[in-house]
Order: sequence, then C-alpha cells, then structure tokens
Amino acid sequence: MSRRRLVILGATGSIGTSTLDVVARHPDRYEVVALTGHSRVDVLARQCRIHRPRYAVVGDAGAAHDLQSALAGQTVEILHGQEAIARVAALDEADTVVAAIVGAAGLLPTLAAVRAGKRVLLANKEALVMAGQVFMQEVARSGAILLPIDSEHNAIFQSLPSRFEGDLGASGVRRILITASGGPFRCTPLVQLAAVTPDQACAHPNWSMGRKISVDSATMMNKGLEVIEARWLFNAAPADIEVVIHPQSVIHSLVQYVDGSVMAELGNPDMRTPIAHALAYPERIEAGVASLDLFQLARLDFERPDPGRFPCLGLAYRALEAGGATPAVLNAANEVAVEEFLAGRLPYLAIARVIEDALDTVASVAAENLDAVMAADQAGRVAARAALERHRT
Repeated sequence: MSRRRLVILGATGSIGTSTLDVVARHPDRYEVVALTGHSRVDVLARQCRIHRPRYAVVGDAGAAHDLQSALAGQTVEILHGQEAIARVAALDEADTVVAAIVGAAGLLPTLAAVRAGKRVLLANKEALVMAGQVFMQEVARSGAILLPIDSEHNAIFQSLPSRFEGDLGASGVRRILITASGGPFRCTPLVQLAAVTPDQACAHPNWSMGRKISVDSATMMNKGLEVIEARWLFNAAPADIEVVIHPQSVIHSLVQYVDGSVMAELGNPDMRTPIAHALAYPERIEAGVASLDLFQLARLDFERPDPGRFPCLGLAYRALEAGGATPAVLNAANEVAVEEFLAGRLPYLAIARVIEDALDTVASVAAENLDAVMAADQAGRVAARAALERHRT
C-alpha cells in the first residue's frame, strides 16, 4: 500500500496537532511532506524532529531564523511568508493537504491546494465563508476532492446518502441540523455577560480549541460560519439549515429526511475522529479516541438558540441571505472584534455590535472573483475598526 503524502497547513494549532497524532498511529499509511506554522517555533521544531518533513514554513524571516537554529543538523528546507505557504500547499510531491489555518489567512493557501487538484481536508471555515462561490467553482474545475473535517460538517457528510450529488431535495433530505454545545455561557444570566473576560470565554465546556475559535463558540459565531460553510459544501439554502443546541456535544450533526428518518453521527468530542475519517476515507482507521459509552451518557438534550443571547448567529444568517461578498464582511468584522476582545480592549457584548455596524456600513457586492472577495474583506475590517471606538465601553 502506497502512503499518502501530506501537507499540513496550520500544524501547530489544535487541528494540526490532532492530525499529527492520528498520523503517528499509522506510519505505514502516511508520510508528512510539509508542515506550516506561524510563530510557534518551538512547537513546529518539535513536530519536525518527530515527523521529518521535507519543508517547514513559518510566517516571517525572524521565525525562520529561529526555526533554523532549533533544527540545526536536520534535513528540512525552511521557508517563510504567505507565498511559501501557498507554494507548499500545491507541491507536486504531496497528494493530500490538511487546511487548518485559522481565519482569513487560510483562504489563499487552501485555494492553492484546490487549484492544484489536491485531496483537501478542510477545517478552515473561512475559505468557504469568504469565497464560497469562487472556491467551489475551483473545486469543480480542478477535480480536487474536498472532505470536511470540522466535526459538524464531517458528521453531515457521513449522514448524507452515499451517492449524494449536491441536490438535497433529490436525495430525499428535508433539512440539515447543525449541533452546538451552547458554549460556556449557555446558562449564564444575561446581566452577567457584560463582565465576561477572555479567559472565561475561552473555557469551553467540551472541546479543546484555540482562543479565537473558543470565543466564536461562546458567541455562537462559529455556528453562523458553519451555516454559511454548509450552504456551499452541501448546496443548501439557508432555510434548509437549522442550528440546535446540544450541550453534551456527542451528536455532531444530523440530517433529516422526508420520510421522517433522522441520521446522526455520534462520538466523544474529540477532533481526531473526523480527522481520521477524512484521512482514510472511504476506509476507517484507529483514531486514538475511546468509543462512546451510551450508558454513562444516559441522556441527550436539545434546545433552540436564544437570539438575545447569541446575536452573532442571527448576523451570520443575515449575511448569508444578503449573499455576494457580505459573508466576507461578516468574517472580517468578527476577526477584528474578537482580536480586540482577546486583547482586553473590547467588552464581550460589543463583539456583535461591531459586526452589526460593519454589515450596516459596507454595501453588498457580488463575489464573482477573488479580488472582489478580498476587497470586501478589507472593507469589513476598515468598517469594524471604525466601529470599535463607539463600543469600547
């Protein structure tokens, strides 16, 4: 059996480290060709010593110098910068790219992998949120294979008919149900949310994630982004996608059929499960995750999201309904607002207000090409930064 040759974009983050954990369990199946990180040189150096990639890429020349020193004597070519990340994403030596860079920074390298016709394991929501139309056109043109590794979209993928060809109605599907844990503030009295700190927002009850994604989970913007992503992955209308709060986080999403059936994928909340599924698809491999104990679980609960508690979810649906490049504005404004919140310069409740101001300010335009998408992204950031002073207190 020939080994799959992997490039892991965002190797030092939670998805990247989980991927390498699964890969290490199957050295006969996988070879790591390239790893990229941004500035966590110590983590990337350790990964390079273990997995011995041919290439390692960091964000800038300073990080590259530090990585070179940390890997003295190792046979790895060290590169830096956005162009280098896009270059390794399209390497001829690799056939599979794990796209796990967080945020808008992941769009261009993920698109480079798609254009090169790779098997792309997609964890970067923003690639489809920002540029869904352009992205999916490139998938069709290049013949790239797109497999979702977000736990929710991977669960939907597993719950759809095996011969699903992009038409929910023709496949007998009534709607898609995306589950959400509700985050750390699901039951917090609303009057207490004004005083939420970054550390509190990052204390997710079920999942281990990076700080930006943890804040998105707290606000439920992550579910809004996932709704937009699902629209493109599964050719679904906004009305076909519903979010349901499921505090136990063991049902990772569901598909409801017209005959009354509901298909769901269940498992312990561990990202290695969807990663292993996509790495080996259509086979199954050991992921290092314990099987779900239904007797210990005992119950499954479901709730409708409270619009007053989670206004970011409504803003995401608004952007999706507006269409065009508006989701790129939404994503850009959210990145600006979350960065300010994590830095202690913006109150938690102001995150949604900054995003709403940006959506009110930036006119909707078509998203027919990448230039239009990137222009909308920049306009969203400018509008969000202008809104910050109005909402700092």
